[in-house]
Amino acid sequence: MKWQFPRKVADKARELWGFTRKKAGRYSRDKEGLRLLGQDIRDVGDSISDRADRKQERLDPIYTEPIHRPAPPEAEDLVLTRGRVDHGFLFIVIALCLFGLVMAFSASSVYAAQYHDDSTYYVKRHVLYLILALVPTIPAILLARPWFWRFFGVFSYGVSVVLLLLVLIIGSSYGSGATRWIQIGPISIQPSEIAKMAVVLVIALIMSKHEREIASRQRFGGHMRYAVLFPMLAFGFICVLVAAEHHLSGIIIIGLMGLVTMYIGGTDPKYFRWLFIIGIVGVCAVLMVSEYAMLRITTWLQIEFRSPNLNPLGSAWQTLQGLNAIGSGGFFGRGLGNSQQKYGYVSQPQNDFIFTIICEELGFVGALGVVLLFGLLVWRGFRIAAKAPDKFSSMVVYGLIIKVALQAILNVAVVTNSIPNTGIALPFFSAGGTSLILQVFEMGIVLSISRFSYQKR
Repeated sequence: MKWQFPRKVADKARELWGFTRKKAGRYSRDKEGLRLLGQDIRDVGDSISDRADRKQERLDPIYTEPIHRPAPPEAEDLVLTRGRVDHGFLFIVIALCLFGLVMAFSASSVYAAQYHDDSTYYVKRHVLYLILALVPTIPAILLARPWFWRFFGVFSYGVSVVLLLLVLIIGSSYGSGATRWIQIGPISIQPSEIAKMAVVLVIALIMSKHEREIASRQRFGGHMRYAVLFPMLAFGFICVLVAAEHHLSGIIIIGLMGLVTMYIGGTDPKYFRWLFIIGIVGVCAVLMVSEYAMLRITTWLQIEFRSPNLNPLGSAWQTLQGLNAIGSGGFFGRGLGNSQQKYGYVSQPQNDFIFTIICEELGFVGALGVVLLFGLLVWRGFRIAAKAPDKFSSMVVYGLIIKVALQAILNVAVVTNSIPNTGIALPFFSAGGTSLILQVFEMGIVLSISRFSYQKR
């Protein structure tokens, strides 16, 4: 009797061994064997993820909550289905990445040869960042379910807070005059870029979880708390940490993204008057304590009104040379690679002022092509958001797409001197490891959500 349990274990082990040998016999080194192996791996992955989905549906009511109102009479008649990614959105993202890669090489070749003795220095880094971005992005697109991004949002928010605090202790400036990076071996990380994404995810989570309280319109127990106070605390705390880095453009983008996500989530428009005033006061406070930011404002005003006190060889140099590059491009441009302003006139043309090189080399046609690509990205992204399976997913897609559009608009406004120079990168084009990797990953989040929708049983 005492040997019965070990005997059962041995019998089960032999059974499993026989099953494994039988399965392994199907796999060979030819094409058919590899196909069978890949199919079995996919089947196991789908089984595990489907089991997790069913468990999560039972635990989280938002997972089955439809985005559109009024809600269907019988939620049980709906089932979450998984399909293919949105091909149109995918092609637009690929086009932006390839266009950005070409212009990164064209704009940076002279500067890279001068300072790094290698004209391909920056484009090789650009390719490396794109490859690194694919490492987390592809599994996220293929495996992540909508509920996963809620956990990821909380995680990324916590990571961004920790990293922003570390910047104040061990941060690096790299000669820019502002401490915004953390150096980890050969890798530098800009935590404010992670914070931009985290703010969108966390506010979307707060407002989707408490949609019923927000709709109640109670001043302190419902709408005021969940639609105004909690979201403001979420992105306001991040803004305070970014302000400590003297990063004005980061404060502006994070603040605007917080307000936009709140508006999408259903915050009453009457509160935005007070939020706008608070934002203006906050920006003015930063300007009062930051000589660097105040210099940018003064320079912009002097250029805009052609002040006789303007020093064209000082702080206004980059903006003036960027405007010269835009004006000299004409309708069709000088031709790809034929920019003259990148020869030491536009400083670091591969960064924030890369749009001026695009205008000079490709002219109005090239600039219009960039604008159209971003416009198509927004249009297709909004379609994905409208078909998202739940409110959280919809808010995330809207927020991430608007974030890219907002940065593109602000970058073009800066290089055309429509607003003061605030150091805002052009998404997918400007050099920068953290920003490029996160931009591709954020588009991966959108593509992941585009695979899911609710269908009737």
